[in-house]
Amino acid sequence: MATTENLGLLVIVPAWNEQESLPSVLEEISNQVPDADVLVVNDGSTDNTGRVVRESGRAMLLDLPLNLGVGGAMRAGYRFALRHGYRRTIQVDADGQHDPADIPRVIGLLDHGVNVALGARFAGEGDYEARGPRRWAMSLLSVVISRVAKVRLTDTTSGFRACDRRAISLFAADYPAEYLGDTIESLVIASRAGLRIGQVPVQMRPRSAGTPSQGPVKSAIFLVRASLALLIALTRPIAVPATAGAL
Repeated sequence: MATTENLGLLVIVPAWNEQESLPSVLEEISNQVPDADVLVVNDGSTDNTGRVVRESGRAMLLDLPLNLGVGGAMRAGYRFALRHGYRRTIQVDADGQHDPADIPRVIGLLDHGVNVALGARFAGEGDYEARGPRRWAMSLLSVVISRVAKVRLTDTTSGFRACDRRAISLFAADYPAEYLGDTIESLVIASRAGLRIGQVPVQMRPRSAGTPSQGPVKSAIFLVRASLALLIALTRPIAVPATAGAL
């Protein structure tokens, strides 16, 4: 890891029991963005996730003693990025679904006045599909958040997202830990804090190993819950750090 201030890009990889998929994910990230630093946030895994990261020599490791969920892991990652002076971050999931080849395109959106850039699955690229209640809820959420953000967004539940320094500062202080709050509510927080959100189309890949932490039925239930959480997010006070508006 570089030791100077105002570092460039930090790739944050939240991981929970991903010992099988992590080696190939870290190798791909290293190949696609060799100048970036990589931080794996081991979210209380009970398998050999931590050991795999240490043995790979490709990433820094932040071990959490308990499983906090993706939101808690990412908040720890943003705090790490803020403390060490990184100017940009991008979240890449440890299951292999996010293609590291798309990292430069997602990051590139930050060069055009965007503070939070999403890699969107439903923006005309790839063949990823969601059906039934899951798709209905995702569509409704995208419509509502698009109005809040004043920009058309097609995939507000995407975790493949890049942040600039303003967004890092905001999310280090206030990032929801509830499942899907880390994607949906965080966009509301960013919009209400005056940050600009944008998206680029990406192709989502099948999970490379292991099993999803949430099945289709549970995901649909949580998406409905997220719709309710969205209503709360639209009305609750947002504590904006002084640095978020100045960086």
